[in-house]
Amino acid sequence: MDNRPVGEVLVYRASNGQAQVEVRVDRETVWLTQDQMGRLFGRERSVISKHVQNVFSSEELDDKSNVQKLHIPGSDKPVIYYNLDVIISVGYRVKSKQGVQFRQWATGVLREYLLKGYALNQSRITNQTLEEAQNAIDLLSNTLTANALVTDKGQAILDLVTRYAKTWRLLLQFG
Repeated sequence: MDNRPVGEVLVYRASNGQAQVEVRVDRETVWLTQDQMGRLFGRERSVISKHVQNVFSSEELDDKSNVQKLHIPGSDKPVIYYNLDVIISVGYRVKSKQGVQFRQWATGVLREYLLKGYALNQSRITNQTLEEAQNAIDLLSNTLTANALVTDKGQAILDLVTRYAKTWRLLLQFG
């Protein structure tokens, strides 16, 4: 278990407005304390504690990879956080309407992170490829034109290809 601070904080609000919990995002998952899970699922902390204990005692999940102890400023002892796997397991065990809403929300948020992360990388790859193609077209056009290796018809075709290539980037930006 590490003592480093958690990452980004999101605020989860149930669609009915009843549950509001700060959700910590770190290491590609979300983390909550037992108190936060109690507020989230509309259950007492003792109920959450019992379910967390059952998740680990039944070996559904391993506590070493699903629990994080953090030293929080102003606290005399580490605060224990549980990751999304534990949160969802507890949510299925308490079977509350708020639990169902949270599972749907959490799945959507994680899916969005995964998709946006891939889309950003895909965009970077696409832009780099387009830039390389644009540079190759420009080099070819400049070389052929400077060395008078193209006719007027050939120059018209090069101009058309160059203008067309520049529209690729615009299509990606706005498409």
